[in-house]
Amino acid sequence: MELQGKTLTFRKYFIFFIGQMFLASILFSFYNFTNPSTVNNEVLPISVLQEPTNKSKIILVWTWPFGDRFPLNECPPYNDISGCIYTDNITLYSSADAIVIHHRDVCYSKKRLPQIPRPPNQYWVWFNMESPSHSPNLDIMDNLINLTMSYRADSDIFSPYGWLEPNEQEENFTIPPKTKLVAWAISNWNPHSKRVQYFQKLKKYVSVDLYGRQHLDLPRNEHENTLSKYKFYLSFENSIHEDYITEKLWMNALTFGCVPIVMGPSRQNYERFIPKDSFIHVDDFSTAEELAKYILKLDKDEKAYQQYFTWRSRLHPIGHTNWQTHYCRVCKALKEVSAHKTISRLRAWYK
Repeated sequence: MELQGKTLTFRKYFIFFIGQMFLASILFSFYNFTNPSTVNNEVLPISVLQEPTNKSKIILVWTWPFGDRFPLNECPPYNDISGCIYTDNITLYSSADAIVIHHRDVCYSKKRLPQIPRPPNQYWVWFNMESPSHSPNLDIMDNLINLTMSYRADSDIFSPYGWLEPNEQEENFTIPPKTKLVAWAISNWNPHSKRVQYFQKLKKYVSVDLYGRQHLDLPRNEHENTLSKYKFYLSFENSIHEDYITEKLWMNALTFGCVPIVMGPSRQNYERFIPKDSFIHVDDFSTAEELAKYILKLDKDEKAYQQYFTWRSRLHPIGHTNWQTHYCRVCKALKEVSAHKTISRLRAWYK
């Protein structure tokens, strides 16, 4: 009987001990879940955590875009993210002020979206840098999205592939030394596309060096060194849509010091973002042969060619953008948003 009593007492203490350990585990998990100092398993700066009157807004990266990871809470100087914390910790979903949803990572199944009820007033930010032609299943987002973020100028969060910044003072721009005429780098070769068919006509009248798959090799670390040697670059977009002006213009042409020959939206659309004398539009010519004649004319007239760079005394291009450039814009928008809305039909707008 004495042994049995001791056994029962031991069992009671053992059960009590296990219970206390279980309770402590729950409290610790809850602390980590709600305490912003452990967001994304990082110790955050004291200056962020100790804002006495301004609760930090939690912005949840729901999926890494195309699986590409990048440092969170590290933004360019022109993006002030004070008062915001970025995280990829999905256990913080219920306390997040906004989640950023990259369309191409979730568009094939609604199961890739959050499956638990949305907290009141949480913003779902739809992020997409692809054109409507390459954005399947837009209907999956109906009545879910509160803010749009894309290259479209009428997005809630305008996030272009590039832009122009004013120089601190007028300066003389030195055109990179030119030893070659026309270049084009293309990764998606579709012989039936408008841009490839136009190229096939153009190359009959002027020589074009072609880079990319099944063409001349262009290592990533050699882009600038290679393309800057060309007078002209074919900034041909893979589809024609409003404001769809990509790195083909901002990086490959303007940043590397080439005159862009563009195929994309209308000339008027381009002129919303860059000076009218900074580029050549294929629509300015009735045929590819006429464009080729103009290219050859400029090649022989150095003064006329240099006129395409006069704007550089006042402005310079920003073409080195990345995922951080886009995601870092969410903080400012979230702090300035005036009212909570829901977009009923995303496709109707993104067309």
